[in-house]
Amino acid sequence: MARVSKKRKEVLAKFDLVKPYSLVEACDLVKNITTTKFDASVDISVRLGVDPRKANQMVRGTVALPHGTGKDVKVLVLCTPDKEAEAIAAGAEFVGLDDYIEKIKGGWTAVDVIITMPSVMGKVGALGRVLGPRGLMPNPKTGTVTMEVGKAVEEVKAGKIDFKVDKYGNIHTAIGKASFDGEKLKENAMELIVALNKLKPSAAKGTYIKSVFISSTMSPSIQIDAKSVVA
Repeated sequence: MARVSKKRKEVLAKFDLVKPYSLVEACDLVKNITTTKFDASVDISVRLGVDPRKANQMVRGTVALPHGTGKDVKVLVLCTPDKEAEAIAAGAEFVGLDDYIEKIKGGWTAVDVIITMPSVMGKVGALGRVLGPRGLMPNPKTGTVTMEVGKAVEEVKAGKIDFKVDKYGNIHTAIGKASFDGEKLKENAMELIVALNKLKPSAAKGTYIKSVFISSTMSPSIQIDAKSVVA
């Protein structure tokens, strides 16, 4: 049997693993049980009552978190020369086209988000095998294939995230950092949940939001009362 460390015991003594907490309580608790020396990410996991194998029950979208994620997002813009200045002015770390396409073909993916234009998707589409598994493939549905590359960069830098239900019906994404106060974490979480509710597929039957958990890097998960969040 694995040995439970002293620090782990202290953390587990601060809350009840099986008790559902309100969102406000959970956001305060997750800060209290975070013991990492670095500024840990705070993640939320939402289990949805959908069957992702069916196209009419796929849940995917974007949401602008009011307080951002706290993460320094590195952006690559693959665009034509006439759009490069716009992308740079908006704060993109990497801007170009053919040179970066060759780098990506060689395995380079040291970015968090890739934004491109409809006119160059023919070239970018060939990178699907490299970018797809890493969740970096630009997609019009998430606003990363657009003629307004500057606006797209600014939105991503400000805290816009995209999410997609996995094959088990779960949404998992970061909603901030442990250094955020509880109110900011709560507002970010609610913004995501509101977005999920708006995207409820008409084909989904029964309970839509089945469970919600919040955790930080290396911390236990805290269960949130899903009914109270939906209400």
